[in-house]
Amino acid sequence: MKIALNPLVDKYLAEGCVRCKYGATPRCKVHLWQEPLELLRQIVLETGLKEEIKWSFPVYTHEGKNIVMVSALKDSANISFFKGALLKDPQKILQLQGNLQSGRIIRFTNTADIKKIKTAMKALIREAVAVEERGEKVVYKRNPEPVPEELIQAFKADPAFNKAFHALTPGRQRGYIILFSQPKQVQTRISRIEKYRERILQGKGINDAV
Repeated sequence: MKIALNPLVDKYLAEGCVRCKYGATPRCKVHLWQEPLELLRQIVLETGLKEEIKWSFPVYTHEGKNIVMVSALKDSANISFFKGALLKDPQKILQLQGNLQSGRIIRFTNTADIKKIKTAMKALIREAVAVEERGEKVVYKRNPEPVPEELIQAFKADPAFNKAFHALTPGRQRGYIILFSQPKQVQTRISRIEKYRERILQGKGINDAV
């Protein structure tokens, strides 16, 4: 099989996603995990997926459908499955990905661990392709956690804030609801809502770049 390398992914591996001030510098987190990322790239390409760049990250697609993404965090190199929640995962190697209901992730800190589960990862990728070919969709639970009263009051006081919040993706909404519900003190919950108000008005999730 001839593997087609995307030069934009070469650039990502050389410079990072360039979404923060450390992009294209030695402090970029991509540089911390160069070898594991390159190995993950190789493994995914061996399954025949098309290599693209989306949202500044390497994304691998099948007939236009997103299957997996390879990326770096501060503490790990990762492969993420867009519809991981639908995969059987007999070896239980997939992990929850933050507040996402659909996505699943595998985190690595060395190449040895990647090599140990290479075959299992390829099987998951093939299963993910089959899921797309069958047209399977994730059924989302909209805000499964109760909305805190302080957030409800903020919606009533500011219709623009209410509209912006409910325009967010279900995953981003759920993330904020969990964050705002954590403090035990009412005033702390109110302060936290105010702290993130501007991000919500800008359509951004908790961890999105400003």
